[in-house]
Amino acid sequence: MTSGATYRDAAIPLTALWTSPFARWGGALSHLSSLDLAVAATGRALSERGIDRDTIEGMVLGWTVPQPAIFYGATTLAARLGMPQVSGPMLNQACATSVAALHQAAAAVGTGVGPQLIVTTDRTSNGPDLSWPSPAGSEQGPVRENWVRDSFSQDPVTGQSMLATAEAVAAECGFTRDDLDALAVLRSEQYTAALSDDRTFQRDFMVGIEIEQDGLGTVRLLSDEGVRPVTADSAGQLPTVRPGGVHTAATQTHPADGTAGALVTTTPCAREFADRGPIVRLVASGFARVEPARMPRALVPAAQAALHAAGLKIDTMDAISTHNPFAVNDLYFARETGVTLEAMNASGCSLLFGHPQGPTGLRTVTELAHVLKARGGGLGLFTGCAAGDTAAALIIEVTD
Repeated sequence: MTSGATYRDAAIPLTALWTSPFARWGGALSHLSSLDLAVAATGRALSERGIDRDTIEGMVLGWTVPQPAIFYGATTLAARLGMPQVSGPMLNQACATSVAALHQAAAAVGTGVGPQLIVTTDRTSNGPDLSWPSPAGSEQGPVRENWVRDSFSQDPVTGQSMLATAEAVAAECGFTRDDLDALAVLRSEQYTAALSDDRTFQRDFMVGIEIEQDGLGTVRLLSDEGVRPVTADSAGQLPTVRPGGVHTAATQTHPADGTAGALVTTTPCAREFADRGPIVRLVASGFARVEPARMPRALVPAAQAALHAAGLKIDTMDAISTHNPFAVNDLYFARETGVTLEAMNASGCSLLFGHPQGPTGLRTVTELAHVLKARGGGLGLFTGCAAGDTAAALIIEVTD
C-alpha cells in the first residue's frame, strides 16, 4: 500500500526549522517531561527568530510516548507558550509522526488557514507503565504494558520486534556484518564532519536547553549527548545483539529524548518572514506499508510514492537523508534505488544522534534543508521507516 500527496502552497522559512539537542536514553533529559522540554525549546526558538506569536493560527503536536497532562496536549502547550487562542490536533504515527505533522500543517495552510506551528516532542526515557483493570468478575489480574519497551519488542500484528524485521531483511538480501559495520563507520564520519568549526552547521538550527527543575537543579544541554563515535576497530569488537544476527549496538540506533519544531505557512508569507533568506517549500509526501515484519523495506515505496506524486525522479534529488534505526535500512535503500551510500545523510543521521521517535524525522528534515542551503539550494528527499512495517517520505525544495 502506498499513497502520495502534493502541496499547493506550503513553505517554511529556513530559520523557522529548529531542533533541540538529542540526549541518549537515561541522559540529561531523562527526568524532564517532553512537554516541558517542548515549551522551553519552542519558546526560545520563537523568541530568537522573532516569530510573532499572535500571527500563529494553529498548532500540530506530534508525540508518541505519553507524559503527564498529555490529555490536553496542544491546548496546554499553546497556553504555556503565550498563545491561549491557539489549538490543533495531536498526532502519533510512531516514527512517521514528523512527516504526518508536516502533512497536516501543509493541508491546513492549503485551505487558507494561517501559519501553523508544529511541535514534535518525545521522551523515551522513563516511559510509563500502563495498567488496565480486569473486567468485572474476572479472576485475572490487570493488563499491564510498559509503553516504550513492550512497543519496541513486539508488533501485535506479527509478534516480531523491530530488530527482527531488520535481521530478516539483512538475511534475505545477503547483507553481512561487515557491510553493516562499514555503513556505521561512514555515518559516524559524516556526523563528526558536521561538527567541524565548533559545530557551525548545527548552530544554525539547534536550540540549546536550560531549564530549572524543582528539587533537581538546572537541566542544561547545548549539544547532542551520548553520541558514540564508530570506528572500524570499535565496530568489529562489538557482539551482535542476537546470536547469529548481524546488527550490533553500533548498527542500530539508541532511544533518545528531544524535541523539534517548524512554522508552516504560505510561500509568500514564508518569503516575507525570511526577509530575502532561503525558504523550504514542501513539495510532496509519500506513505507506504510493506509485507509483515519487513519494516526496513518500507523506505523505498514511501520515497517512490512521494516522487511519483511530485512527478520527479530520484536522480533529480540534490540531497537525500533517511531515518535509519538500523544500518540495513540504508543498504537496502541504496541497493533498490541506485543511490550511493556516500550520497546519503551528509550530516549524519538517527543511527548516530539517536531516536526520540516523534521529533526524529523533523530533525532530519531540518538538517536536510541546511545541507541543501550549503549547496546553493535545490531538491531534497527524506524517507524513514516506522512501526508496523510502514514508512513516510517528504520532498522539499530550498530556494530563495
